[in-house]
Amino acid sequence: MTNSAIDNLPTTNALYINGEWRTGTHTVPNINPSDITETIGDYAQADAALVEEAIAAARRAQPEWERTPMERKQAILQSIGDELIARCDELGRLLSREEGKPFAEGRGEIYRSGQFFHYFAAEVLRQMGDLADSVRPGVKIEVTREAVGVVAIISPWNFPTATAVWKIAPALAFGNSVIWKPANLTPASAVALTEIIHRHGLPAGTFNLVLGSGSQVGDALINSADIDAVSFTGSVPTGRKVAAATAPNFVRCQLEMGSKNALVIANDADLQIAIDASIAGSFSGAGQKCTASSRLLVMDSIYDEYVDLLTARIEQLKVGHALEEGVFMGPVVDDKQLASNLDWINKAKQQGGEIATGGQRLDMPHDGYYMAPTLLLGTENNWDINQEEVFAPLASVIRISDDIEEAIALTNDTRFGLTGGIITQSLRNSALFKEQVQAGCVMVNLATAGTDYHVPFGGRKQSSFGPREQGQYAKEFYTIVKTAYQRAY
Repeated sequence: MTNSAIDNLPTTNALYINGEWRTGTHTVPNINPSDITETIGDYAQADAALVEEAIAAARRAQPEWERTPMERKQAILQSIGDELIARCDELGRLLSREEGKPFAEGRGEIYRSGQFFHYFAAEVLRQMGDLADSVRPGVKIEVTREAVGVVAIISPWNFPTATAVWKIAPALAFGNSVIWKPANLTPASAVALTEIIHRHGLPAGTFNLVLGSGSQVGDALINSADIDAVSFTGSVPTGRKVAAATAPNFVRCQLEMGSKNALVIANDADLQIAIDASIAGSFSGAGQKCTASSRLLVMDSIYDEYVDLLTARIEQLKVGHALEEGVFMGPVVDDKQLASNLDWINKAKQQGGEIATGGQRLDMPHDGYYMAPTLLLGTENNWDINQEEVFAPLASVIRISDDIEEAIALTNDTRFGLTGGIITQSLRNSALFKEQVQAGCVMVNLATAGTDYHVPFGGRKQSSFGPREQGQYAKEFYTIVKTAYQRAY
């Protein structure tokens, strides 16, 4: 498909229900955060009635999809992955235009999304059960997994394709039907993915796209008794709302929420590795990722050298239009996010924090939501700036003693527990950190941002609730276990 074909994807009829493109009750504009004079399109919005249609279509279609021969299922998911990878340049540009991440990151996200489909295409053929003897003579037992049924997927704007796909691909692989509500800030990527899925042979109603607001579309999904499971990625307050809404109907839910990840720079760290990991973890994607390193815990004896090196490196980062050559960091996603980021910086300054570099909105050739990558000094771990998820190109450097126990204690001193990292050359430091840090993902000599698709992803405390995502662990959410007994003789 050419770029002109991408430009001709549905907008006003961008809802996809029961295998057909549908119009909504109204439209909302999709603004390019790199250049707010550009409107990518006006996208249809669903209401509760259209959501009910999608749920009914998914309910009708699910048994047929679950009974579809496994080689056919595998081929469909494989071909979707093939197309995503083949078209990662053009789809990456579209993603970068509407979300603001540099093209290299947008392209990489599409490519990785294709890999997710490939992985779960293979999982279709790996669905093995267990056999056991009963404690009763002559009785045999089979333990198998079946699809949960109808799955609602609510995905965020910061990884508009990848986060959605790592939910959609396993849901389909294990025989479920899907109703997908993407974030309203990134509808174009959702429509592009849906158009690909549409052409690869799923029974009508197996996959449905409902664009719209959380108050309309999201509420209709999470409060429905006809949904069997909800997988959500977003904020803690909204996650609580999902959990509260699904509980009365006994709908299983999977929640990926906030974070406040720490990267420890030990006194024996290779400083080049430390700076590279800090830049990648704190500022790639404009810091708008749940795995970002927003707290940099630096041991006292190397603190000054580390701060000098990191400040100099930050000031060399190129900020600009997402599609401009050589840009490391694009704009933040919208005006509300930019205002929130600047407000957090002002609060930290009023409390006594010092800006080493950045801290301001940038004037650029294109009118967009640009801000300078920002480094804060002089804050304490218990300040709000170091306890709340900010979702900004903003990191606080916190001076700590040359004591691994203090480093671990401060890493854990948060209500979140998604990722944590340490830069060290000490086997003891790394062993203690991996063992004692209260996080779902732990990194040693790596950025806290960046995870693989074939292993479980998720956190502890208020970062996550329910079974893990990705890899073979995904089946714990998207399938239900059946134990069958049979008298054999």
